This record gives sequence, C-alpha cells and structure tokens, in this order.
Amino acid sequence: MAASYVTPRLVLRPTDERDAEFFFELLNSPKWLANIGDRQVYSVETAERYIAERIVAQREKYGYASFTLLRREDSVKIGVCGLYRRDGLQLVDLGFALLPKYEGFGYAFEACQELIQKASEDFKIEELAAITLPQNVASRKLLEKLGFQFEKFFHLPNDEKELCYYLK
Repeated sequence: MAASYVTPRLVLRPTDERDAEFFFELLNSPKWLANIGDRQVYSVETAERYIAERIVAQREKYGYASFTLLRREDSVKIGVCGLYRRDGLQLVDLGFALLPKYEGFGYAFEACQELIQKASEDFKIEELAAITLPQNVASRKLLEKLGFQFEKFFHLPNDEKELCYYLK
C-alpha cells in the first residue's frame, strides 16, 4: 500500500474501499456535482466499484492516486486530494475536493502543499497540471496561492465544458 502523509492538521491516507460511504457522500455533494461533475456514483456499492476501478487501479499502475483527508484531531473524513492521470492531459493533474462544511479552513491548501512536495520527492513528478471550471473562483484562487499559473482554456476529450488549465 502507498504511504500516508501527515501535516499539522491532516492525515492524507491512500483512498481505498473502506472510504466508499464517504465517497458516496462527497461525489454527490452539490459542489462536486456543479464543479467536477456527475460520476454516476448513486450508492455505496457503486462507490466501492468507482474506488476499485479508478483509484486503486491507478495507484497500482503509477504508485499514486487519490488520498482521503482525515482531520488529525478526530479522524473525521473531510475531503480528498490526489494526483490523477486523465485522458487528454499529458501531465499529472492535482485535484482536490472537500465536503462543504470543511471548506474555508485552509485544509485544501495544507493537503495540496503536502502532495505537491510528495509528488516531487516520492514520485519524481516535477511539473503538475490542474484543471477547474472558469466559474470555480475558490479553486482558481487556491491554485494560484499554491503557485500554479493559468495557461489556457481547453476541453477534455468528449467533454463540452470549457476548463481552465494551470501549470506548476
């Protein structure tokens, strides 16, 4: 199993099937649906399959994928942060999402900073991409705070949504 990482307030643990109930909640939260999209995860069972087929499979192939974010103080699952291989992107994508009640406390920034460092140190990934919808102002601000630079607008294959493409 891949390593977990610890920050002052978080544990970043590799996502696995025991996160299915949490993933079901996260992937169906209004902000996920609006800003990331419908992943057609409509039950805990489909969340288990999603994790196995998309996250665990990527980790087995590349050594990295999604990390579930747990608060150190109480081990509550609050979000995800990960390094993702996506069709249509040549570079590894830094992605993140929190349950709405945990936004605005700096958790995403803390998790992303840690993962950016580990991407370089542990996985030898020197350049990262990040994508977001133009209207997702909070994510755009976070990416810029993390040192990402806006490059262009673009579309992923088979997706009509225009996205902002950032590089770090």
